Amino acid sequence: MKAENIQAAYELAKEQYAALGVDTEKALAVLQKVQLSLHCWQTDDVQGFESAGELTGGIQATGNYPGKARNIDEVRADLLKVCSLLPGSHRINLHEIYGDFGGQAVDRDKVELRHFQSWIDWARANGLKLDFNSTSFSHPLSGSLTLSNPDKAIRDYWIEHTSRCRAIADEMGRQLDDICMMNIWIHDGCKEMTVNRMLYRSLLKDSLDTIFKTRYEHMRDCLESKVFGIGLEACTVGSNDFYLPYCAKNDKVVTLDTGHFHPTESVADKVSSALLFCPEIMLHVTRPMRWDSDHVTLMDDTTLELCMEIVRCNALDRVHVGLDYFDGSINRIGAYVIGARATQKSMLRALLEPVAQLSDYELRGQSFQKLALMEEGKSLPFGAVWDMFCLRNSVPAGTDFIPEIERYEHEVTSRR
Repeated sequence: MKAENIQAAYELAKEQYAALGVDTEKALAVLQKVQLSLHCWQTDDVQGFESAGELTGGIQATGNYPGKARNIDEVRADLLKVCSLLPGSHRINLHEIYGDFGGQAVDRDKVELRHFQSWIDWARANGLKLDFNSTSFSHPLSGSLTLSNPDKAIRDYWIEHTSRCRAIADEMGRQLDDICMMNIWIHDGCKEMTVNRMLYRSLLKDSLDTIFKTRYEHMRDCLESKVFGIGLEACTVGSNDFYLPYCAKNDKVVTLDTGHFHPTESVADKVSSALLFCPEIMLHVTRPMRWDSDHVTLMDDTTLELCMEIVRCNALDRVHVGLDYFDGSINRIGAYVIGARATQKSMLRALLEPVAQLSDYELRGQSFQKLALMEEGKSLPFGAVWDMFCLRNSVPAGTDFIPEIERYEHEVTSRR
């Protein structure tokens, strides 16, 4: 798209938004500061660098589109390509299985900072920050229960793994001079009906209490719930009912994954409740289709409502936005960029909403006026503001990113 056309369209859009009391320049300035935590596992279908085995532990990636990353260098190259097509500055979210193990077998209870020092150095060299995740799935000791396992030896193994990950996350934050968000998700659950929920949850609570005894300055602990896992449909130990009160009581960050709830639940509706009792929220933005299928995020109603609720709560400083989908059925870089830009677009739409006027209408009981303004806002030229955001960040506007990804596929991923 030509810069002069983008500029002209933006000036018109700016006037239209101003008529409703919306400052597009302020919205762009705020959006510039919103960092996405980009999930490294979209590059290789959550394979990591431990083995080439299938995923286990209630997790599944689908598709076999050619060109997925096969090693750490290819993952990093793909991540940099994605960043080059996104406006703003962002973060990289690593799972523990993506450590720089040098081709050596390193069990998860032996992982150390040295296995991630090259990631820290790479991030610093490219102006990026890091977030981190422990990895409890796809391991001989995963089974159906990890931190909630009645077998103390297995439980202690995962306590040690998670504790080591926290120490690594703290060092990531210290060296990169920015808080590292350390997420804990475990698949623990039961395939068939269980009578021992209380036992499993009490064990999980004790394991977390042990893990969190050591306090760190440069990381934040995030706990992620789920409704169910594949093969673990009857009971999920780390449910939302478990983690939300735990986080509230222990001053931890609750992670809300948009694919980890019942299809009719509104994750947006949970934001205001969680923020009243928890210090912060970590979001994992994905698109479930009938179940936690991790389809590519789109600018759909669910994502828009979530971003609007964050802005309406004036909570951008307390909500961290990460992506968590892994679609291997289409070009992985294309999937990455579509989902990331859709999330940014949704946040921009939210920032362009005339919240003050809408709130005033609602408090005055002027429901007709509120609904009418909401509807009119949908037809305003938001796309012109988005194109200006891309132009100012020197990344492709409109559909111009498509040939860039096609070129990368022709020159890089198709040769893998």
